[in-house]
Amino acid sequence: MNLKIEIACPKCEWEPDGGSYWECSCGHLWNTFKTSGKCPKCSTTWADTQCPGPTYPGGCGSWSKHIDWYRNLDNEMRKEIEEILQEEPVAL
Repeated sequence: MNLKIEIACPKCEWEPDGGSYWECSCGHLWNTFKTSGKCPKCSTTWADTQCPGPTYPGGCGSWSKHIDWYRNLDNEMRKEIEEILQEEPVAL
């Protein structure tokens, strides 16, 4: 069975629309899901992702593990992503 991978906040189910809502500590704004949490400007990899909000409509403002935003990942793919995140220097 091949399930479509979806992205949503694990706390409130808010679904990103492709906008650049995430800001790195270097000041760069980008869509964190296009790069699996890695800032394209400074290469910092974020292990955790904040849901936009509560000022952004529908978002809750809570932090969650980046990998937990991805729905329908099979176990092998999840393990591979977790290994990559452990190898990279990460910001929390």
